[in-house]
Amino acid sequence: MCSKKYSDLNLYDLLGVSIEAEQAEIRKAYRKRALDCHPDKNPDNPQAAERFHELSKALEILTDATARSAYDKVLRAKKAAELRTKQLDSKRQKLKEELEQRERAALHKLQVGQAYSTVRKTDEEVLQEQIDRLRREGSKLLEEEQKAMREQLKRNYIEQKQQSQKTPAFDSAQHRIKIKWKSGKADDSNGGYTQEQLMQYLKKYGEVVALVMNTNIRGRAMVELKTREACDMVLAYEKGNPANPLHFQWVNPPAQEKVVSSMSQSNTTVRDYEDLVMRKLRQAEERKRLIEQMMKEESDT
Repeated sequence: MCSKKYSDLNLYDLLGVSIEAEQAEIRKAYRKRALDCHPDKNPDNPQAAERFHELSKALEILTDATARSAYDKVLRAKKAAELRTKQLDSKRQKLKEELEQRERAALHKLQVGQAYSTVRKTDEEVLQEQIDRLRREGSKLLEEEQKAMREQLKRNYIEQKQQSQKTPAFDSAQHRIKIKWKSGKADDSNGGYTQEQLMQYLKKYGEVVALVMNTNIRGRAMVELKTREACDMVLAYEKGNPANPLHFQWVNPPAQEKVVSSMSQSNTTVRDYEDLVMRKLRQAEERKRLIEQMMKEESDT
C-alpha cells in the first residue's frame, strides 16, 4: 500500500479511538480489532489480511510520537480543507482549483530551476519520511503486540481443542428420562395427565424426540429430549401440576462431569446470570398459564 493511501485513511477511525486517545487505549483497540482479522485466523481471506496490515500500520504510526505528530498535522489540514471546500460554491471551487494548479506549476518550476532551493517540505512529505523511517527501524511495540496476538491465538486453539475432547456429543437415545406421578390403579384419569398434557410441559425446554406413556403401570412415562441442556432444565425446574407434581429421573445418567471450581464460578458474567433468571421467570409463567388452561378445560368438561 502506498503512503498516499495512509494519509487518506483516518487511522483513528480505523482503530475506533478518538484523536486524543492515549497509547494504552490505542494498543487495546488494536488488539481487539486485529485479533479478529489476523491472517492465521483468516488464511483464505485477502481482505482480512489487508485490514490487518492497515491496523498494524495505524498502531505503528500512532504509537510513535514523531510519526503521530506528522500524521495529525496532515489529518487536521485535510479536515480544514474539506470544511473550506464545503463552504465554496461551484464557481469559486473551480477558481480555487485553477489557482492551486498554477501554484503547483510555479512551485515545480522553482524546484527545477534552483538546485539549492530551500523550499519547505509539505506535510505529506514529512509524513512519508516518518513512515519510511519506521519501515527501516521497525517498531518494537508492534512486534510485541503481534507476538502476544500469536500466542493468544495459539492458546485459544488449544483450549477449544481440549474442550471439544472433554465434552462428548450428547446421545439422547442413551440418556432418556423417567417420569413418575401419583395415580391409582383404578384412576381412569391417570392422575390428571395425558400424553398431550405432558408434551405441553416438556416441549418448552427444547425438542422432544419421543414421549411414551406406560400402558401397564399408571403414573409412569419416559421422554427422550434432543439436547443435554433440555434434559438438565427439565430435571431442575419442571414440576408439572402442583396438585400432583411430576418427578423426573435419568434412566441412564451421563458420565459424571467435573465439578466447576469456585474460581470458574466467580467468572460467570452478569449477563449469563440475568439470562438464567429471565429464563426461569418465563418458564414459571408458562407453567402457570398451562396449569390454568388445563384446569379450565377440565372444569368445562
